[in-house]
Amino acid sequence: MSKTILGGGLSGLSAAYYLSKVVSNEQTVLLESSGRLGGWLRSDRVTKNAVFEQGPRTIRPGGAAGINTLNLLDELSVGLDIRPVIRTNPAAKNRLIYANGELHLLPTSLFSLFSAQKPFSKSIVRHILHDITAKSKPVEDESIYEFTKRRFGVEIADYMIDTIICGICAGSSKEISVNFLMKNLFAYEQKYGSVIKGVIRHMFDAKNLPKAGALAARAKAEKWSVYSFRNGIESLPIQLQATLRSRGTTDIQLQAKCQEINFGAPQQATLHLEDGRTLDSGHIISSIPAKHLASMVERQHPQLAEKLLKIKTVTVGVVNLMYKKNHIKNPAFGFLVPPREKLPILGVIFDSCSQERPDKTVLTVMMGGYWFKSLFGETPSKGTLLKVATDQMKSILNIDEPPEFYQVNILKDCIPQYIVGHQENLRSIREYIGEKQLPLSLCGASYDGVGINDVILSARRAVEGLK
Repeated sequence: MSKTILGGGLSGLSAAYYLSKVVSNEQTVLLESSGRLGGWLRSDRVTKNAVFEQGPRTIRPGGAAGINTLNLLDELSVGLDIRPVIRTNPAAKNRLIYANGELHLLPTSLFSLFSAQKPFSKSIVRHILHDITAKSKPVEDESIYEFTKRRFGVEIADYMIDTIICGICAGSSKEISVNFLMKNLFAYEQKYGSVIKGVIRHMFDAKNLPKAGALAARAKAEKWSVYSFRNGIESLPIQLQATLRSRGTTDIQLQAKCQEINFGAPQQATLHLEDGRTLDSGHIISSIPAKHLASMVERQHPQLAEKLLKIKTVTVGVVNLMYKKNHIKNPAFGFLVPPREKLPILGVIFDSCSQERPDKTVLTVMMGGYWFKSLFGETPSKGTLLKVATDQMKSILNIDEPPEFYQVNILKDCIPQYIVGHQENLRSIREYIGEKQLPLSLCGASYDGVGINDVILSARRAVEGLK
């Protein structure tokens, strides 16, 4: 019986690709409820040399997940379209935070860690050394904010970690799980009583990395920091779709929304679609948001639905702006805003720096996230978000001119929140599926990481789990 993939975002397409490599005698069905593939990855070219990104825009090459993605790109033969940003480029090296009415450069070298730099009252090294004398706290999990405040002090928690979490998942570090997003550092404290002691003990451990292909080797040799594609990040799902269609092993169906899943005997499930059709499947790989899957299994498996609904999401407003002149005085990746500043934006990405457009200013303003409803209400107009974004750019970057081009998108429920207890809830979800022998695998951003590398690797592992 054929296998079914729910969702045509990056993780669903990746799952279909990995399945196409191991399954040749049956066709996989991919169901996408909307009219396009790619999920939150969307690139709109506004001029010959400028692209507006709606969601993620760059990929990191490092680590096991990063190498896995580069190996996938090797197989897809898209290497010539890649645009790397090397580590010495200001767009990679320089990262700013906006605090106390000013933009501040975060430390960029080992030397800068030893001197006090605003907004910190003392050097980063002195904050880090606080970890040696801080008392450990035996717990199963806690918020990243509380963990960081205990180990390194309130300034690191407020100005660095709380801010970084805004950039990663548009969430509040006071709710996000340290045992998920900072798993190794948390484990070091629990085992050795200190993060520093754990880092030193494991400093020279051999890293269990996958075999690197030609592209990963090139990225290492050329010292890539991040990379994208000449036509934007959407090039990746577009290439995956083209490859799947050329292989002919995947039946891609758009506007095909599943309303309910009924599980019968082991290795048997029936999907009920909104258009009245039913589809029998031997196994389902779900890459859709956890809350959508919950509504499909709730009638038959309410306990599973309850666990899935614990994985919350936040909405992000994304405003792309392009100005005729170059207003970026100090090239950088961009800046983030600590939540303690209580501004209506999360941060700003300087796209023109990474896209090498010295004649223009191309920005992406991110807003809302965990605070979206309290800032803008349930259904703000795009005009409201545009005005907030341009007002903030005038205040922070002194940009008085109106944008030459702009685009406003409200990405509803786009980023999952791995709140305290996520690891345990995830274990419970997968145990339930195993105990009930449900022909169901999970991948995608709801479970094992929100980054591009994370969702691709989760798709590969879901497919490998079928063997």
